[in-house]
Amino acid sequence: MDIVNPALDDYLLDHANPAADDVLRDLAAETRQALPEQRSMQISQDEGAFLTLLVRLTGARQAVEVGTFTGYSAICIARGLPDDGRLIACDVSEEWTSVARRYWARAGLTDRIDLRIAPAADTLRALPREETIDFAFIDADKVGYPVYYEELITRLRPGGVIVLDNVLRGGRVVDPAAQEPADIAIREINDIVTADERADSVLLPMRDGVTVIRKR
Repeated sequence: MDIVNPALDDYLLDHANPAADDVLRDLAAETRQALPEQRSMQISQDEGAFLTLLVRLTGARQAVEVGTFTGYSAICIARGLPDDGRLIACDVSEEWTSVARRYWARAGLTDRIDLRIAPAADTLRALPREETIDFAFIDADKVGYPVYYEELITRLRPGGVIVLDNVLRGGRVVDPAAQEPADIAIREINDIVTADERADSVLLPMRDGVTVIRKR
């Protein structure tokens, strides 16, 4: 689904700030080449810049990512953190995150990212229940979104931010014929977030849909 005229795509990427550097460009290229069938799981350059900006705007020190893949979004989030900030990155794939580890080292971010290989729901439930998380990004299996959101919103500090990716499902959210489990789960989480009195939110038509949620 092209939310924005495809002819504008290069223009949008050229005006994303901070722009992708050699680390992110090389990581994106390796992911496309090595994992062609999964490459759509990697966020775009402008979305990465958006994450870095949001992390800096919130003054985040403690961040969580659900769904790391080859590590592009983790780099963008970690770069927005202060030197003593920390990102917990949740994933289940040793193969994909082995690529991530190489690029985190190249970016000088290894000491800022704590990779945890386990089902994300288990990792999140094991975290302290205090409201200490400043920023979270969810970009993983769509069926898990409602669980991930609930575990994170209860641990998010007031004023903290959660970002959900792929909330339009390529337009399938408005297609009655789209009834895959992931389609149903995304409609569910979109409705949950909209009705959640604990937070304010906006669904943005960026790439495949990005929802930004701020805890009250």
